Amino acid sequence: MLLSVASGVRQNTQAGGNSRFLQWLTQAESVVDRAPMQPSMPDMPDSRNWFTPPPEVRRRRFNSGVRHGMHIAMQGRDLLNFAGNDYLGLSVHPAVTAAARQALEKSGTGSGASRLVSGDDPLMHVLECGLAEWKGFEACLLAGSGMLANLGLLQALAGRHTALFCDKLNHASLVDGARLSGGRVKRYAHLDTGQLQLMLQDTGEARRIIVSDGVFSMDGDCADISGLIGLAERHDALLLLDDAHGFGVLGECGRGLSSSAGVAGHARLIEVGTCGKALGSYGAFILGTHEVIEGLRQSLRTMTYSTALPPAVIAASLAALNVIRQGDVVHALHANIELFRGLAAQQDLQLMPSITPIQPLLLGAESVALDASAALKCAGFFVPAIRPPTVPEGTSRLRITLSAAHGAGDIEALVDALCDMQRGIPE
Repeated sequence: MLLSVASGVRQNTQAGGNSRFLQWLTQAESVVDRAPMQPSMPDMPDSRNWFTPPPEVRRRRFNSGVRHGMHIAMQGRDLLNFAGNDYLGLSVHPAVTAAARQALEKSGTGSGASRLVSGDDPLMHVLECGLAEWKGFEACLLAGSGMLANLGLLQALAGRHTALFCDKLNHASLVDGARLSGGRVKRYAHLDTGQLQLMLQDTGEARRIIVSDGVFSMDGDCADISGLIGLAERHDALLLLDDAHGFGVLGECGRGLSSSAGVAGHARLIEVGTCGKALGSYGAFILGTHEVIEGLRQSLRTMTYSTALPPAVIAASLAALNVIRQGDVVHALHANIELFRGLAAQQDLQLMPSITPIQPLLLGAESVALDASAALKCAGFFVPAIRPPTVPEGTSRLRITLSAAHGAGDIEALVDALCDMQRGIPE
């Protein structure tokens, strides 16, 4: 403000104004120029104070670890890993790693460009056709990750004349995609199809999209896919289903929730899945009708403007899909889920209801969950604490995840450690 006043006075002086006042302002400006400036001021944030530090019980940290099958080497310790999404153990399956190695030797480490330039390896089309056929959909489109798929998909489908009806516990990728789409976002209580029906009746938007996880990643419970498709039909809406944690796990031979509900390939259903969980690889895919997939080829910005997935990753996913088709690994996973829940019930461990590999143990306070995770680490198990804002306030938990590659002895030892941990929690 001082500089702007001085500038005005100078202009006024040139027109015959007060020269003494100009002399005073010049001296004042000199004092300001010589004054030492603080490197960081509360009202002028720089990169050192831009973010408000979180409370210690909510601080997120990277866990540097090297995986060896179902074990993880972390901070000089070898731990049994019950924290991954490699539900079928396919990331280390010999057929999968051999396929990746062969493609790596042939095509190198990266794709080199986006799919619309020179990064569109023929293996991508083979995988897309294989996924569409096995899942029972007309067509498929690969994307870089589940986050990229959902961010781009919702922005491609929705606009300011679209209403998005979203489950309150949807994954962050669906939450952020809905916010960025420009559509009108309406949230219904978790799994409450009754409330959703009332909301669908009370909207005037030209287009409607119901948006839901299939398996919810922090609770392990499942959406009512048949009910959601029924509402989509009655209220002229689409259903966008993210079945990242159901694909390869639920339904006949792991075909997912839409298959178990008998709605795979429905014209109102657009489904998202990932290659980084049951397939043990990386990337994501979108399933739908020929028309919607062609529309996404033209409008999915997160695919168009991203480097394509490396051929070695695609080859690994193809090999993993072939292993899943045989059915043995899916059966082994469900045997482990049944074993874990049976042993937990015998020991009166209060697990949340889940038929999936995601088996959360609700503990409440962040500090209790952190202490429980630390106790398990001391016992030789890696089971991280999940805290707000990832989960609602007061619902911090241990998120135990099972794999077909876990042995029965691994699971029995974990249940014993959980019992010891729970006895150490104050009433």
